[in-house]
Amino acid sequence: MTVRRELEALDREQSLDLLHTVRVGRLVFTEEALPAVQPVNFRLYLDDIVIRVAGGGKLRSATGNAVVGFQADELDPDLREGWSVTVVGHANLIRDTDELVEMSGICLQPWVSGRRDHFIRIEAEKVTGRRLYIADAAQPRPA
Repeated sequence: MTVRRELEALDREQSLDLLHTVRVGRLVFTEEALPAVQPVNFRLYLDDIVIRVAGGGKLRSATGNAVVGFQADELDPDLREGWSVTVVGHANLIRDTDELVEMSGICLQPWVSGRRDHFIRIEAEKVTGRRLYIADAAQPRPA
């Protein structure tokens, strides 16, 4: 019996719900006029991505209202199942004191030693997601 796999396009709400289930993603930004990708731990806050950084390219990309990408997933290579969500939006440094106090309370703890004093918000302007799953053999194929 052949296993049938399906690829499902997810809507915004489904995609954001999946992002709540993981803590690490990849930030895609421009550094010295070249594309850069770095893993980051993150949290969702009011449907936006929030990361905490020390400085460097990630901070520079966030201070100029730059458009960045963010991607997170959960994949099982043995079962060949999983999902992937991509967010594209403007990144900005959070400067408002009240927001900074609120951000410090969402348990966004750095994974590495050292100070991470800056919070960056990525506005979730475009959210896309896909899920790869094993289709139920009893169900007819979609037309």
